[in-house]
Amino acid sequence: MKRRVIVTAALLLCLAGAWAERPGDFRVIGPGGGGAMFNPTISPHDASTVLVSCDMSGSYITHDGGQTWRMFNLRGVVNFFAFDPSDPKTIYAHATGLWRSVDGGENWNLVSPSPASVQGVKMSSDHADEIILAQADPVGEIVAMAIDPANSRVLYVAGGSKEKRVLFVSRDFGQTWLRQADLPVDVRRMWVDTHSSAETRSLFLAGTQSLMVVNGASVQNVRLPAPATDISLGFGSGSQPTIYLTSERGAFVSADGGTTWQKCLLPGSGAKVRAVATSLHNAETAYVSYSDLALEGKTWMGVAKTSNSGADWQLVWKESAAAAENVHDNWITEHFGIGWGENPLNITVADQDPNLSYGTDLGRTMRTTDGGITWTGLYSRKVSASGWTTVGLDVTTSYGIHFDPFDSKRRFITYTDIGLFRSEDSGSSWTTSTKGVPEEWRNTTYWVVFDPKVKGRMWSVNSGTHDLPRPKMWRHNSVTTYKGGVCRSDDGGQTWTKSNSGMDETAATHILLDPTSPVDARVLYVAGYGRGVYKSVDGGRNWTLKNQGVTQNEPFVWRLALSSNGTLYSVIARRSEDGSIGNDLDGALYSSTDGAEHWKKVTLPSGVNGPNGLAIDPKSPDRLYLATWARAEGQHGEGGGIYISENGGNNWQVALDQDRHIYDVTIDPTDANVLYAAGFESSAWRSTDRGRHWTRIQGFNFKMAHRVIPDPLDHDEIFITTFGGSVWHGSIHGQKQPLDITTPALQLGQ
Repeated sequence: MKRRVIVTAALLLCLAGAWAERPGDFRVIGPGGGGAMFNPTISPHDASTVLVSCDMSGSYITHDGGQTWRMFNLRGVVNFFAFDPSDPKTIYAHATGLWRSVDGGENWNLVSPSPASVQGVKMSSDHADEIILAQADPVGEIVAMAIDPANSRVLYVAGGSKEKRVLFVSRDFGQTWLRQADLPVDVRRMWVDTHSSAETRSLFLAGTQSLMVVNGASVQNVRLPAPATDISLGFGSGSQPTIYLTSERGAFVSADGGTTWQKCLLPGSGAKVRAVATSLHNAETAYVSYSDLALEGKTWMGVAKTSNSGADWQLVWKESAAAAENVHDNWITEHFGIGWGENPLNITVADQDPNLSYGTDLGRTMRTTDGGITWTGLYSRKVSASGWTTVGLDVTTSYGIHFDPFDSKRRFITYTDIGLFRSEDSGSSWTTSTKGVPEEWRNTTYWVVFDPKVKGRMWSVNSGTHDLPRPKMWRHNSVTTYKGGVCRSDDGGQTWTKSNSGMDETAATHILLDPTSPVDARVLYVAGYGRGVYKSVDGGRNWTLKNQGVTQNEPFVWRLALSSNGTLYSVIARRSEDGSIGNDLDGALYSSTDGAEHWKKVTLPSGVNGPNGLAIDPKSPDRLYLATWARAEGQHGEGGGIYISENGGNNWQVALDQDRHIYDVTIDPTDANVLYAAGFESSAWRSTDRGRHWTRIQGFNFKMAHRVIPDPLDHDEIFITTFGGSVWHGSIHGQKQPLDITTPALQLGQ
């Protein structure tokens, strides 16, 4: 029987606004926020419509001033948004290509490169980052854009290559492009001079070193007073725009289009400025993000504001050791303090209202509607005295969702950056759950395991190193420096005690409990990334390294699996990134039949060196399902997908290669015929015949998925953990339909 959740009318209304209906009614759960956010952009037509991007492939739109958000996916990280100045429904975004929505952000079509020229998508990095392959495209890589305020069909873009930037213009809504002028390599922003003639537009383009004024093919370079870290431009009553910039030398302002500059003097001394923004039509007002400002015997961070073109500045957001009274954050300041999110990375100001400004930082989106008098968090909503829930703006990496076997209402999400979170009300609200975990381990909880016989007893594996096994984490940092280990709780995760005697500091990425071991002497196994496999025979109090037979130096032990006949498996992640195979950088799969005392290498499938996850049929212990990560070779990668062995790994058969960046494969605990898989190609997959055939689960399209976890309370629903999009929850029975991207050649997961 399907469960029924009773919610208030207000909550139903909130959820209806937060997410557009998806196949399977997929929704994101969790506390909200939690990761870096960028490029806040306010509609010039409706100040309640705002866009935000992140560095984890998700983009977000709100139509109610940030009370609720919808996440959408454009195959990659969006580096700018642009609203059509004439049509409120038309929006542009640049990620892997230039995309356009004509229905207010619900659906997106490719503009550049031309959809007719698309030949495929290349995925080659270890994040499966995507490059659209198309026939020769002179526009190339677009880095900035502007739209003519008098004619929406006229588009300007700075494109070309990293070695040579070019200004292109389209007068037919992006169908064809003409080369207008050569530009310096360094271009970041672009504006149309609203005072210039519609027939002969003047453009302002900003880079790190200079401001460019373009008239036709003529480009005039104006040297900036210092290398800019951020720059913003607005028009007032004068003939020239007012320009603000930030740099390592401080903030500067020009009221005459860059001819002369004055340094902005913030109160106090020593301020480091980061982001700046002005209103396009109200350039007298600007906001600047600052930190390290010495004043009144303290060091401050926050936002300063000018209302008179930089003549003087007021500290409208000012925090030191404690939260400011006028800054009303959600859960991040409460749990982590004011320094966790830091001062804004990006700021925007509404074109039509200089009192409306958004700031995004390392975990939050904040807003002021009264010119900085008050600031409010817009990423989460308080449910109870200690619990929070997302409003759709989620930028968190999750590894698993875990259910307390003794309390159906208690569940946990293992996160990167924000650690372990706990819910006591079936996921309606969430609170941090790392009390007692050593501070240097709290960044990431990779996994938890419960004692199935002892109420409240559980173990967690934690580390200060996040995002493993991605190469960015070990490329320049020795794994021997990683901090982390095991903690134990006896009160259902409310408090924790360090429990890793005998274990070296390590990024502990997985933990297994042998359910056949005695209750008073539990056998536990831990994957120590860069160390090996650790074993405890006394409930985690003491640990011993068990690497006999493992040939890898500093083995990247990532996942563990235990079969019903007692065979233990260890998945070792690879070190290579260049597509090579057959050397000491390969990943590996090992098995042990004597409780990790001795290890034997299991032969991987031909062409595979990136094992990432392993599932074992509970009734047929020799039947293995291996999730593998493709090598960087060819267009789609080689040696990735799902492989099946029916004889303990002696032989393998490919089961799924349509998706070649599979992160993990899981078995439905109530029906071993049903399998699930997910990876970094915007898809989750399901098989009902033990892996022989697979179908894509409709409704899920986040770029980077970790694993599928069946809902223990509803056999028709699943949870999907992600690299950057928190946890998704929905039905396996959604109807097929385009999601976000409607360009047929680039629809996700097809």
